[in-house]
Order: sequence, then C-alpha cells, then structure tokens
Amino acid sequence: MPLAQLPPMGWNSWNTFGPLVNEQIVLETADKFVELGLRDAGYEYIVIDDCWPAMERVDGKLVPDPEKFPHGMKYVADYVHSKGLKFGIYSSASTRTCKGYPASFDHEFEDAKTFAEWGVDYLKYDYCYKPQSIDYQILYRRMGLALRSCGRDIVYAACNSLPDVHDWIRPTGAHLYRTTTDILDNIVSIRDIAYSQLDKIGLSATGCYNDIDMGMYNKGNVACGGCTDDEYTMHFALWCLLGVPLMIGCDIRNTTPQMIDLLNNKELIRINQDAECRPPMIISGKNPDGTNSAKLILFRLLEDGEYALGVFNFTDGDARPIRVELFDIGLSLGCGKALELVDVMSGERFENVTETFSPPMNYHACRVFRCRIVDAK
Repeated sequence: MPLAQLPPMGWNSWNTFGPLVNEQIVLETADKFVELGLRDAGYEYIVIDDCWPAMERVDGKLVPDPEKFPHGMKYVADYVHSKGLKFGIYSSASTRTCKGYPASFDHEFEDAKTFAEWGVDYLKYDYCYKPQSIDYQILYRRMGLALRSCGRDIVYAACNSLPDVHDWIRPTGAHLYRTTTDILDNIVSIRDIAYSQLDKIGLSATGCYNDIDMGMYNKGNVACGGCTDDEYTMHFALWCLLGVPLMIGCDIRNTTPQMIDLLNNKELIRINQDAECRPPMIISGKNPDGTNSAKLILFRLLEDGEYALGVFNFTDGDARPIRVELFDIGLSLGCGKALELVDVMSGERFENVTETFSPPMNYHACRVFRCRIVDAK
C-alpha cells in the first residue's frame, strides 16, 4: 500500500529537546507511547530531529554522536520497532543542517541507503545552508529518488517553508511538506500559522499533506510564553479539523494528564484521520476588509455521511456565543433539513438545528461537533 494514506501521526524531538536529544530520551519516549495509550490512539512515528550526528562523516557515511547515541542508530530503531512503533530521523538538503551538523548534499543516495540499513521509516528533510547556485526543487527531487530506490519504505517529510512549495513538492515524492515558520508555544504563533495556510489547505491531500508544524502542549526548546489548557485544546482541535499531520512536540514523559487526554481524544483524531482526507470549508475567517477575523468557523465533510464543525474564538476577552449560519454550509432554511450535533469533547447533543447555531464560547477556546444532516422536525 502507498505510504501516508492518512496524515502521519507521531512525535518529534525538536520542540522540547532541541540539541539535547539523546538515546535515553528517545527510548523512554517510545516506552511512554505505549504506556499512555498514544500508540493505540494512532501515533506511530518517533522522530529524532537535528543534532544527532557526529560532526564529521566516517568513511563518507553519517554516524551518530557516540555520546548522545552510544549504541548507534540501528539499536535505537530496533528498540522503537520492538514497541510496535516506527522510527524517524532528520537530515538536510544542504551542506550542513540548521544547527551545523553534516547534511546530505551530494550524499543523497548514500545517506538513504544508510537510513534504510538502520531501519528508518521517516525522514524529515530540511534546507538550511543550501548552496545558492542550486535550485531547491532539484535537491528535493534527488532525495525523493534516493529514498524510493533505497530498498525500504520511508516517509519523506520535506521541510522548507518556501512560498511556492505547494506548486512543486508533490512530484518529488514527498509525503508531507512544511509550509510555515517554526511554531512557538503561544496562542499568537498557533493562530498566525493556521491562518497563513487557510487559502492553501485545499492543496493538501492523500499521499502529500500540508505540514503546518508540530504540536506544542508544553513549554520546551521553542517555548515563548506558554498556553492555557483551553489554548492547547484549540491548537490540537484546529490541526485535526485542518487534516494536517499530528506530530507531538512535548516531553510526554512529563506532561500533564489533561494533555495526554487531549492527545488521545478519539473523536478529534477520528476527524483528522478521516479516510476521505477532504479539507474543511472555511465558513468564516475573514473580516469585510479582508483581514483575518478572530472568529474562525470550519466545516468538513467526513466519510459515512458525517460532518465536523469547528468554532474557534481567538478574541481576547470576548466570551459569547458565535453565530454559525447554516446557509453558509449549504443548508438553506427551506431545504427541509436540519443538523444533529454532538460536542466531541463534552458529549453535549443539539437536535433539529435549523437556520442558525450559536454555541456558547469562552475566549481563546473552541468547540468541535460531529454532525449529521437529518429531516427537519
């Protein structure tokens, strides 16, 4: 079966650990994935980001830092696999990685072979320090060909955030592609990243997904203010509605029970992993003058005749109902149909909803509903 038929789910080391990543952290994270139910919820990739290699190649090959990874990468991959999970690693299309470690420029086929020998299942491929005289597209094509001929199925996660990446990345073989700046642990960063891709999210589809960066859900390497529990819920729910990859960025060994419950929310994950992989309709997200509205409404078609409605309130201090016009999702008053809605987090039900729906909302909070269209009563 082709890879990435649904948005990839997993964990990445960067947002919390940055250059401090090591073997112990990765093995303990794999253990926690099983213990906390994350593996059974659908998260499968344990991905080591930048700063894992030794500073120089050995006999032309990438090798792990012997202090950080004393048993080598095959040992780490085998351990991750023994937990029923998949193993991911990082490199770059340039002469050095973003933090100055050896990268894969002019070593694409050799490095892909090395990754396959180690048992790598996922490659995050960055672009810092790219030679100026070489086009980005050529470099991503190179690694795409190298991965497809290495003898192992490896998910190809392109990371370059170029403004035209949507136009050319799918033919390279990439299964997901970064489109945004690095996320920070605050609600402004979360909001700005999501809004920056609303007009492009429709270009994301089965086999090649718009990657709008990792989840936070804890302070860490890229901490910048922190979020409330409601704001973290907004973050996770919005990523689920948008149908983008779900890569956890926190230290799951030390996060809160509330965050683990959120990450394991079966209904939100079910929306994200819907088999049809359709992007949501943007029902409301702009003000009349074209600027971004602080109130975002998304409506997404799901399999089996179901729908998801997400209402997000990014306003500061404005806690009140947000009005959803059913006309805007395609249900006119005279059509004889109504919505049945269930709040996926509280279980609250709403029946025979026609014309408008105005769920009570706190500020910096959201509500997400699973819906069906029924005959109006």
